[in-house]
Amino acid sequence: MKKIIYILILLFSLFLISLTIILSTIGIETKKFNNFISKKIGQFNNNINIELTTVMFRLDFKQISLFLETKNPQIKYRSVNISTKKIKVYLDFLSILKSDPKINKINLNLNQIDINQFKEISSILKPSNFTSFVTNKIKQGKLDIDLDFYFKNNNLLDNFIARGSVSNLKAEIINDLNLNNTNFNFFGDQSDILIKNIFSEAGPIKIIDGDLKVKLLPEISLESNFKTNLKIDDKNLKFKNLMKKINYFENIKNLEANINNTFFINFDKTYKVKKYDYRSRGKIVRANINLKNSMKNLIFSPEKINQLSLFNSDVQISLNSLRNTTNISGKYSLNKGNILPFNFENISKKDISKIKINAEYAKHIELELINFQKPKNIIAKINMNLDKTKDKIKIKKINFTEGKNSIFFEGIIFDKNKFISLKKISVKTNKDKKINNDFTVFFGKKILIKGKKFDATNLPKILNKQTAKNFFSKISKNIEIDFTNIIAPMSENLKNFKLIGKIEKGKFVKISSKGEFGNNNFLDIKLKKDNKSKKKYLEIYSDLTKPLLSEYSFFNGLSGGKLLYTSIIKENSSNSKLKIENFKVINAPGVVKLLSLADLGGLADLAEGEGLTFDVLEINMNKTNNSLKLNEILALGPSISVLMEGYQNSLLTSLRGTLIPAKTLNKMISKIPVLGDIIIPKEIGEGLFGISFKMKGPPGKIKTTINPIRTLTPRFIQKIIDKRKYFK
Repeated sequence: MKKIIYILILLFSLFLISLTIILSTIGIETKKFNNFISKKIGQFNNNINIELTTVMFRLDFKQISLFLETKNPQIKYRSVNISTKKIKVYLDFLSILKSDPKINKINLNLNQIDINQFKEISSILKPSNFTSFVTNKIKQGKLDIDLDFYFKNNNLLDNFIARGSVSNLKAEIINDLNLNNTNFNFFGDQSDILIKNIFSEAGPIKIIDGDLKVKLLPEISLESNFKTNLKIDDKNLKFKNLMKKINYFENIKNLEANINNTFFINFDKTYKVKKYDYRSRGKIVRANINLKNSMKNLIFSPEKINQLSLFNSDVQISLNSLRNTTNISGKYSLNKGNILPFNFENISKKDISKIKINAEYAKHIELELINFQKPKNIIAKINMNLDKTKDKIKIKKINFTEGKNSIFFEGIIFDKNKFISLKKISVKTNKDKKINNDFTVFFGKKILIKGKKFDATNLPKILNKQTAKNFFSKISKNIEIDFTNIIAPMSENLKNFKLIGKIEKGKFVKISSKGEFGNNNFLDIKLKKDNKSKKKYLEIYSDLTKPLLSEYSFFNGLSGGKLLYTSIIKENSSNSKLKIENFKVINAPGVVKLLSLADLGGLADLAEGEGLTFDVLEINMNKTNNSLKLNEILALGPSISVLMEGYQNSLLTSLRGTLIPAKTLNKMISKIPVLGDIIIPKEIGEGLFGISFKMKGPPGKIKTTINPIRTLTPRFIQKIIDKRKYFK
């Protein structure tokens, strides 16, 4: 009996082993489940039609599960064929015994799908951004995909898993920019999608060894790591045209960089960005950037800086919901000049950018106001720390050092390009191995400018410049200036200069100042404003004329004399009078040329030798915007007298007048009793000899013409007589 039982057990075991081997290898062919499989797959979507041929009943050892397998089934979704290698249907074993099969999983292994086939499939789906992208943007590619569908006890879909790969994908992202040679593997279910081993090219950009994780539940989020190699040059014309449309990239001429990137984006239920974080770290091998706006004004350089180049520079960028940070350090050059070290840091939070710059600088620097120049190729160090908002810039500090020269700014604030305030400026510079500036500016309840030395050599030139902008229009304060020594134009020195005044909306409304030229020569400046009429009254007196007139070519050759200048200043115009007494004109090109043309040889020699002496020069003028009207210019001297009028603007100078030698003038004055006899002499052939002249032309190209005359106007005669009486 026992032997029989053993034999039965052995036979049963052999049967099970044989059945297992058969099920796990060749399987058992059956058509019993054909309708069942077609029906269950059709339950997913009634547009799916499936035709099965042979179905094999097999065993999956890995998953310890029984499954039905059919190869090369005919599947149609609506009218589109879906090429399928095989279908596996995993069944619950007990449910088979109960004749009520329950599906645990269905596996669809599709044949490789060409992009045109995929477009056919997507075209029958509901319209969406995805279907539009597939139809219009994807140009080529192949898809390998394997699908697993998991079911609940009632054979309802519970979850799915899709895995596969995409190869040789080409897609148009935007005009002139395509993704080429794109390959990646993917894995996804209803809650997550993982894309790995991403390799792609987009113009000059190569994406290497990238991955992307998409989380769909409970909220959508994207997380990615990828490397990029960039090489942008003149060969990438289409890509460069595209860059011109993108802020911050339009000025890049060429760029070569290797960057490691990571990013994370979290969306809320409405697909609005809830949180993001982007980080990149790498090296800029080289980059050339054309500067849209010249840096000339920023760095006080006579040379226009229009190209910035970077070399072997480490870059770190962090952009997230809280703040953005950019760090770049390495080598740079301007206009293909010296290659120098630099460090740039920018931290942006909400509307505030905090910027730090440390760099060496070799370009020429010219600060005209203090007559300071740093020659080209002499290395200086610049440290800058500033905060910037949309309209406001707060410069916490700028520290410029070069040898024994140092300029330090602290606490400067600009609002909409208007100067608001500063805390301190400290200046110490040298010229020709001598200190030419050593002073400090304090900005508190009042403006205090104090120091041992100030180089004002270029001050007349600066004051003579026309500008419609008033960068200091928001400044209204009392001001006090105290300089021990001022270097004035024409190598003059002004000592113990003190000024007390008041500034309203960036303009002086009150000045009281005094300085000493030495040898009992002084400079006095007074300005006051009439609050009722809004007019300002300016008066300048100087025992020396050269320092104040050095910038005006009209006064070239003028020597000696005392100057008095008065002006009534309105909002957009001024009426002024300049008076200079007891001066000489030596080697003045315009005067010498005029005398030479008039064939007044003796006077020409005098002008080129010891000079022409004048008792007085008076100029009455009106200034409106950029135009100067010279109502009258009268010069009276023992050798010659001149009366003229005209106008001047930035494009043209036009003067006309009369010149008469003293010999003729004295003869005229001796006949003064009868004015008519002077103008029309009684003696035949006798007349008053003078010269009528015109001077006209653009700056530097003024042409002079003359015409001898026999009579003088009563106006000229009366002016000469009145002035002669005054100076007797």
